[in-house]
Amino acid sequence: MWTKPYSLREGFAVGGGLILTGLMLQLSIGPVSWDVFAFPMNVIALVVLIVLCFGLWLFGHKVYALRFIGTYRAAVPALFYAVVLTILMGLTRQNAIPDATDPLGITYMLGQWSFVLTYLYIVVILTQVVLNRLSHFRWRTDIPFMLNHLGLIIAILAATLGNADMQRLKMITAIGEPEWRAIDQHGNIRELPLAIDLKRFIMETYDDGTPKRFASEIQILTKSGKNIMTTVNVNSPAEVEGWKIYQFGYDTQMGEKSQTSILELVRDTWLPIVYAGIYMMLLGAVLMFFGRRKAL
Repeated sequence: MWTKPYSLREGFAVGGGLILTGLMLQLSIGPVSWDVFAFPMNVIALVVLIVLCFGLWLFGHKVYALRFIGTYRAAVPALFYAVVLTILMGLTRQNAIPDATDPLGITYMLGQWSFVLTYLYIVVILTQVVLNRLSHFRWRTDIPFMLNHLGLIIAILAATLGNADMQRLKMITAIGEPEWRAIDQHGNIRELPLAIDLKRFIMETYDDGTPKRFASEIQILTKSGKNIMTTVNVNSPAEVEGWKIYQFGYDTQMGEKSQTSILELVRDTWLPIVYAGIYMMLLGAVLMFFGRRKAL
């Protein structure tokens, strides 16, 4: 190993090294603290990353190890590790905050160092590939390629850096008592630019009495003057001024006679950028498909 030209073995060794480094960081300093990257630090981190990637590309022509990063022999192993970690994430119940009883961070993969480093490595690889292609860009054939790769870069970075700015709050509402305060994941009380008035709690049950569906009829009042009457369900939220309002829970002792309802309010200001990246990838795929059909 480590004789030029590098092969997939070196690529798997680099990816594996990132996994081990991530595990050591996880066990020594704990999970990634995304609160540190709240605006404007996430924007600063993005600028630093762009400058770093451009610098790697410039010096890559002189240093073979850096040039290797922009090859498929580095990309394929990195994608393999990313897929494995993503599958592990999908098979494990994820928490909104780190769990002290899980030192490896399996239940909080968004803050797990191996997961974060692997996806960061993929972004670096993608930027090197894009910059290499830009150096001899051809309009007719390279536009779908650029849309696919740039879209993936944008989606990953926006989903990652935007995680620090995401607000996920719990609001306990009672019938006839408008509420404008909610509790964040750290237990802090937050005042919101909107108020929610619970009008009625709805529960449907199976024959044995277990809940089949529960929802809340609510009135939403905003500082901008909006007055919205709607019904929120567990997987069917109401949306107002960038907030998504989900049905989360209720008074389980009262059951269908519950006079309170617990709502979850989510605001993700970076989500439109994530969608933009996804749409770019879809457009690139469509253009690539029709381009190949035309070639045939």
